[in-house]
Amino acid sequence: MTTSSPPSSALGEIARIEEFHALSGQLTRFLMEYKFGIDEITTKISILQEEFAHLHDYNPIEHVLSRVKSPESIFDKMQRRGVASDIEAIRAEITDIAGVRVTCSFTSDVYRVFDLLSGQPDIEVIQVEDYIAAPKENGYRSLHALVETPVHLSDRVVPVIVELQLRTVAMDFWASLEHKIYYKYRTDVPAELLRELKEAADTAASLDEQMERLHGAARHSGTMPL
Repeated sequence: MTTSSPPSSALGEIARIEEFHALSGQLTRFLMEYKFGIDEITTKISILQEEFAHLHDYNPIEHVLSRVKSPESIFDKMQRRGVASDIEAIRAEITDIAGVRVTCSFTSDVYRVFDLLSGQPDIEVIQVEDYIAAPKENGYRSLHALVETPVHLSDRVVPVIVELQLRTVAMDFWASLEHKIYYKYRTDVPAELLRELKEAADTAASLDEQMERLHGAARHSGTMPL
């Protein structure tokens, strides 16, 4: 009587699960550093919000969201990109583990807030992708940046990379809708929906420009509290 071996796909899945379990404990500790990195960035943003609220004529920051990738999400990305099961390899190769999204009132505020953050002495800008000045083909607009901030632990200082996304309320609304549509249809979004999404992105950009003009006119006239 002969016994058949498990198919190679099953063996591959078993090996994958074993690799994840071997790494998961390290990842949990590792992700604490990124959580602290987010705390550093969001504290800086909170200070700016407080200052604008009390000392300036209006607050350019509407709201702030943050997230740290889960161990499962990081492991999936490692598998897709062929990253070694090594903490330092993960640190070097995966740069979107920690993310902070800042939604601003106007397009000019996006650049203003970014300049204020990136100008702080303990923030190092690693990379900037300006999808406002050069939108993606589908109409996506946002300012993306990788910034590095020091995290002071009890026994060492760890430089942590945080992905910043800064966008207007209109850009954020459009991006949220696009995400929901792609989540529903996966990669097979109907062409008509894609066309309408692009038109909506252009409309959002036009609205941002119009609101910026109105905002500027109202501030210069001094007749409207902002």
